[in-house]
Amino acid sequence: MVDVDRAAERGKRSSSRVSEEGAGWSCQEIGTFQKLRPDSRSFSWLKWRTLLRSRNEILAQLFGDPSDEVRRRWMAARKEQGVDPGLRIEVDPGPEYSFLILGDTGEGDASQYAVVPGMLALGADTAFAVVASDVIYPTGSGNEYEDKFFRPYKDYPAPIYALPGNHDWYDGLGGFMRVFCDAPALEAERRGFSFSPAGFRGLLWKRPETVDEPRLAAARSRRSLPGQRAAQPGPYWVIDLPGLLLVGIDTGIRGGIDRDQAAWLRRVSADPRPKVLITGKPIYDRNEYHPCPIEDGGTVDEIVRDPANNYVAAIGGDTHNYQRYPVRVGDRTIQYIVSGGGGAFMHATHTIPRVDVGGVREDDFKCYPLRGDSLSFYSKLYRDRFGQRWLYLTPDEGLVLMSEHIGNLPPRPVGTGDGTADEPAPGEAATAGQDVPDAAAGDGAAGGPDGAGVEITTRMKWAAGLLGGRPMPVRLPLGHAFHRWFSELSDWDSPPFFKSFLHVSVEGGKLRIRCFAATGCRPQEVEPPMEDEVIIPLVAGPAAPAG
Repeated sequence: MVDVDRAAERGKRSSSRVSEEGAGWSCQEIGTFQKLRPDSRSFSWLKWRTLLRSRNEILAQLFGDPSDEVRRRWMAARKEQGVDPGLRIEVDPGPEYSFLILGDTGEGDASQYAVVPGMLALGADTAFAVVASDVIYPTGSGNEYEDKFFRPYKDYPAPIYALPGNHDWYDGLGGFMRVFCDAPALEAERRGFSFSPAGFRGLLWKRPETVDEPRLAAARSRRSLPGQRAAQPGPYWVIDLPGLLLVGIDTGIRGGIDRDQAAWLRRVSADPRPKVLITGKPIYDRNEYHPCPIEDGGTVDEIVRDPANNYVAAIGGDTHNYQRYPVRVGDRTIQYIVSGGGGAFMHATHTIPRVDVGGVREDDFKCYPLRGDSLSFYSKLYRDRFGQRWLYLTPDEGLVLMSEHIGNLPPRPVGTGDGTADEPAPGEAATAGQDVPDAAAGDGAAGGPDGAGVEITTRMKWAAGLLGGRPMPVRLPLGHAFHRWFSELSDWDSPPFFKSFLHVSVEGGKLRIRCFAATGCRPQEVEPPMEDEVIIPLVAGPAAPAG
């Protein structure tokens, strides 16, 4: 078995914060994950059928989100089926234990399978794993679980629990409830048309797919060992652990919870033990605050911030990268974490501005991939898509550009590359007949040794502006907005992937949360880089008053 502490120390010395090699830029050997894939097909959002199947997201925005109503029907059915009314999952891992958290996993292509080798190596002794949001893309269908859940995690020896994301809700939660709760489908509601938002929504709404039961049974056989089997009580739950409660909530399509779930959450939160919240959508994300509204008023974050409830961290999926915001609340710090890098395409981090939300200082904020690596990667992607070589920014150029824009030091030493990070040939970036925009002069070099002599040119400023990494040199209807939507329709099947997962452990009265990277390169499979780590003392709060 892998000694996780020793692996973490090695991973810290070989992360993207140390060198380009640690980021996966100089990948000389593709990882073994390719052998795990069922085929070479790639999931793509650039297909009309995929977008059409995902239409419930837009319909929910236009005509209202029915998730709360449907969730109540699911929970009423679960109550009739005799589940524990407290929705508790009992786990007995011993006084010291660990578990994994993966967010937004289910594309079923290279970016998902690239996470598996490192997850299996570092998770061999973990008690369980949790998938936080979007188990199956694009619509959560119960007929797509074999290659997007059961096959990739067939060798993980422990139970896997899950929380649905918005994509799992596009199927009315039918596939999710069938797989994780062993629940039969809800009876279809028959309603006549009405001239109302709900009536128009019903005309266009994608209906749940009928689950092919023999196909699902064959898929389940891949995770059929006694230690792998698990059934959870519902789409939200609490895992009762020694010294810690792991509380999972279901945020539906639009990122809120219903009144019944809120009442349950308040009851569960009254337990004096330290707690970690896991949610389908993060509370802090991209330097913005999303407190998670509750039907009929209030927010989830009000519950999290209440000192009587003793929450020490809140971890959310949905955004496909890693971010950590240590927010000071009174006399304590709550770690708000985004962990959505478990398998889907990467959401850019270079579009995150200088952090100040919630009183968090930029120097205390952590993200993966680094902003400079994100900028460099998307410049490579756009160069290849548009055939414009001048758009490409090397990893060093990305680091210096983002540090100059954000106003901090480069998070790794500039000049650690070995020339294999797909850099253009000398003179190629700004010549070779490319249409380079001509703007006013003002080029400058990064100051001091931190920039290692990397000159910030006009060409680099235009490229970074188009990619959303800084303001455009002149005002155009491009930049952040253009990149925001184009990047979401972009995917790739070659390293570096910049994927990640969390290894969480409880030992010696402390909670340790570590973010490990998956680049798709063989060296990072053998020794996954550790990109971030936070240690939280676990102290029981005051007992709740009787009644």
